Amino acid sequence: MHPSTPQGKVLDPFARNFMAQNPILVEVRRGPLVESAHHGAAVVCDAQGKLVAAWGDTARPVYPRSAVKPLQAIAVVETGAADKFALSEAELALSCASHNGSPDHVAAVGAWLKRLGLSGDDLECGAHAPSGADAALALACKGETPTRLHNNCSGKHTGMLATALATGDATRGYSAADHAVQRRTRAIMGEMAGEDLDQAPMGIDGCGIPTVAMSLAGLSRAMARIAAPDALAPARREAVRRIRRAVAAHPFMVAGSGRFCTKIMDEAGETILVKTGAEGVFAASLPEQGLGIAVKIDDGATRASECVTAALLRRFGATKGAADAALAAYAHIELRNWSGTVVGHLTAAPTLLGKP
Repeated sequence: MHPSTPQGKVLDPFARNFMAQNPILVEVRRGPLVESAHHGAAVVCDAQGKLVAAWGDTARPVYPRSAVKPLQAIAVVETGAADKFALSEAELALSCASHNGSPDHVAAVGAWLKRLGLSGDDLECGAHAPSGADAALALACKGETPTRLHNNCSGKHTGMLATALATGDATRGYSAADHAVQRRTRAIMGEMAGEDLDQAPMGIDGCGIPTVAMSLAGLSRAMARIAAPDALAPARREAVRRIRRAVAAHPFMVAGSGRFCTKIMDEAGETILVKTGAEGVFAASLPEQGLGIAVKIDDGATRASECVTAALLRRFGATKGAADAALAAYAHIELRNWSGTVVGHLTAAPTLLGKP
């Protein structure tokens, strides 16, 4: 039996390699010592695919998880579903969401499904307790059971159902990798990233939708094309701009109270589009700078991915007023004990801040 792994299983050499090679992007200090550190990779690209800055292995395929929801939502507009079913901006924002499952989120998804002639039973995402602590506690106090509408991905799933109805595809089984809905979505993501995803590694996300691996650089390119869509085909260019307007107008629908994505976009408006993904992934667009950002923390820690994303957004131009103040609070976080005393801090590595 290998001494360092359970059940005699040795880590895949490739996995060991990337974990060893990626640099420390975030340090957690307590007193004079670094108590913890988060390794990872990050990349900034422009819409032409030019690498502006990079840390770690940005060519390695990663599962982007929910960070690609703004890309997946392009299909909701391009298929004509948004117009056919008169989607509001709030509903289009929901199609990009990893929401808290608050009453407002649940009611909006339910009303949207009803207008489509569907119900929560048509969602293939499964049910889980609301992601937001307040919403979960309120539901539990009422003695109610979570439904599929509470799933943080219910908006994305409703958007996919809308595309199936608009194109005449079957709604049942829409989450399967070989369904027309998923093939269409995969093609859009690949075109935006500049990568062929047909043969890419594929897993299953928590909500049952296929998650298709792409390079971190590809994710950054795709987000840069959201930031600067002028070179895209007219229909896609309009779809991207429509999605940007929707999430800027309704950042609460994308996440919810107390969440990084909502806080930052609420202050930044259309100058920042940012989206979290599970396992330490983040993606962002900077329309005024024409840049895309992608982050992956090796150990999957959200606190680290938020810190790195905030630091990079500030470094590459998101430095206006309240948005900068909100980002600064994530780029350097004070750690306090139960008495409220500052005992340490979590901060991005100096190289991410443009320092030697």
